[in-house]
Amino acid sequence: MPHKNPPPADFRHVYEFNLRFGDIDSQGHVNNVKFLGYLEDARLEMFHGDPVRKGEKPVRGMVISRHEIDYKAPILPTVYPIRVETWVTEARAASFRLAYEVRDDDQIFATATSTLVAFDVENNRLRRWTPEEREFIGRYLPPSP
Repeated sequence: MPHKNPPPADFRHVYEFNLRFGDIDSQGHVNNVKFLGYLEDARLEMFHGDPVRKGEKPVRGMVISRHEIDYKAPILPTVYPIRVETWVTEARAASFRLAYEVRDDDQIFATATSTLVAFDVENNRLRRWTPEEREFIGRYLPPSP
């Protein structure tokens, strides 16, 4: 089942990738562990790829405090791209929650959520988001209905 009420396309980050031979396990489908890597690649592109190429440095530091994944269908070997669509479902003073759909044009293979927390790397402690970080995170948070 997809996420309840996924947002319009303008609030989603879309990361496309092709499967690698090493992603396929002995049962002939993508191994479950690979999904965390796909989510990580999507997050990195969302926060450090596109923005940095545009000259932005949107987030100074963050850590994952929780992941949840629901597997919906196996990903079988394919030459067609798979994508991870990502958006923010909740933003707080020092954390936010991401939702993901791992999918192609026809089906959803997995849904997932991650909770990310603002982190001061130099002082090794939690912190609050800066106004600039909150503004960037807000780009992916659809307005409440």
